[in-house]
Amino acid sequence: MGRAFEFRKGRKMKRWSAMAKAFTRIGKDIVMAVKEGGPNPEANSRLRAVIQNSKAVNMPKENVERAIKKATDKDTANYKEQLFEGYAPHGIAILIETATDNNNRTVANIRSYFNKCNGTLGTQGSVEFMFDHTCNFRIQNNNQDVEEMELEFIDFGAEEIFADEDGILIYAPFESFGAIQKELETRGIEILSSGFERIPQVTKKLTETEIADVEKLIEKIEEDDDVMNVYHTMDESE
Repeated sequence: MGRAFEFRKGRKMKRWSAMAKAFTRIGKDIVMAVKEGGPNPEANSRLRAVIQNSKAVNMPKENVERAIKKATDKDTANYKEQLFEGYAPHGIAILIETATDNNNRTVANIRSYFNKCNGTLGTQGSVEFMFDHTCNFRIQNNNQDVEEMELEFIDFGAEEIFADEDGILIYAPFESFGAIQKELETRGIEILSSGFERIPQVTKKLTETEIADVEKLIEKIEEDDDVMNVYHTMDESE
């Protein structure tokens, strides 16, 4: 198995752990998708993807419809995606994806977390290059030939396809998202969920005490409502 498989296994059960947090993230994604491409999912591929993801976390349909309606209101603030980079203790690189309607608040909060936990907030580009920006799709596992599928989807940018208990996972570079989404839809293959991740190119193994130091910072960051995802270079393998 490749890096995407190992990365996913290491992060298992750590993402979308709190249902309320998941709903908040989906709500922001809906606003950004509608503001960018309109409220019609048929004509807005980004919105289609978000709606698929809302089903994956069991978000009620009425919540989704309410969020779409709210997003069409011109008085509803849009969220700006902002990337933060820095170092946790023990030389662990941290990459933070946020979606905020108040950048000053978010910057101040993120800086305070680093300061309180002996980390260092870095400048733009200081650690982003250490991560590969990828996209992923999850589809139903109906005993398809995964190797055959991998060969077929290489032409659309897929780099790694594997099966686990969640279904069949397709990983590809960030820029291949549209091509793979379109091909899956053309083939009538239902997309259960999709998204983007940043996979560290190299990870660093720490002692239990050092891991606790890093996790203290990560937990503080993840509690922030403006934070969508946190990635790091700490080795999470058992």
